[in-house]
Amino acid sequence: MEKTNVKKGLVLEGGAMRGMFTAGVLDVFMENGIDFDGAIGVSAGATFGCNFKSRQIGRAIRYNKRFSHDWRYCSVRSLLFTGDLYGADFCYNKIPNELDVFDLETYRKNPLEFYCVASDCVSGKPLYKKLDSCDEHELTWMRASASMPLASRIVEVDGYKLLDGGMTDSIPLEYFESLGYEKNVVVLTQPREYEKKSSSLMPLMRLMLKKYPAIVDAMENRSEDYNRQRKYVYEKADRGEVLVIAPEKALGISRTEKDPEELQRVYDEGRKAALASLDRLKEFL
Repeated sequence: MEKTNVKKGLVLEGGAMRGMFTAGVLDVFMENGIDFDGAIGVSAGATFGCNFKSRQIGRAIRYNKRFSHDWRYCSVRSLLFTGDLYGADFCYNKIPNELDVFDLETYRKNPLEFYCVASDCVSGKPLYKKLDSCDEHELTWMRASASMPLASRIVEVDGYKLLDGGMTDSIPLEYFESLGYEKNVVVLTQPREYEKKSSSLMPLMRLMLKKYPAIVDAMENRSEDYNRQRKYVYEKADRGEVLVIAPEKALGISRTEKDPEELQRVYDEGRKAALASLDRLKEFL
């Protein structure tokens, strides 16, 4: 007999402004009543993906275009003055509380379980945080999830020293499966043929993070781990056990893109991919 209580999960890769692709995918999901029991986001997958739980169609693309040239949002000036390329107070306080208000009430009432991934600098391992309320404390975890190494301060919360979740678990499908999510949709921000190479910034990473050898080791092995995760995802997809939505080709957008037209282009690519997948997605779920 077929199980009727299979938990449906949504796994969201990061990728900084490649995340506009994910924002487009999620808006199409919301417009078409596609829902899940749980979702997990890494870095931009968390910061943009939270709007899926708060049911705010169009919010991610809207505020990114509106504030793309505001130095408080993302700039070298912000990095010099605050220690974060993406200004912590502006991104995680001013925008959600004043300038483009995040719907906390809807977020908290929505039964979908939402998780983010951050990297523990001391252990070099991923940490997973369930975000029930998106209050100030939980937003600190979300900020940690998106705090890119070399471009952000280490985030201290709950006794941990944290940085970007993509450093240790870029595509947390296996973690979600360990929680009992059996039917998963994975949104990737790189095309199927993509293969990660070792970072040219590793010498600088070793210098800047020399107090944290475990996270440096994790970054040394990141390309190998990431490529293994992608292989695992696509092997399951080819067997029909996972559904993947990904760009057909490289998105060609800077991680810190400021051009609103480029942001819109990548967002539209996400919408296009989601619309093309709707029939098989409904059948899969």
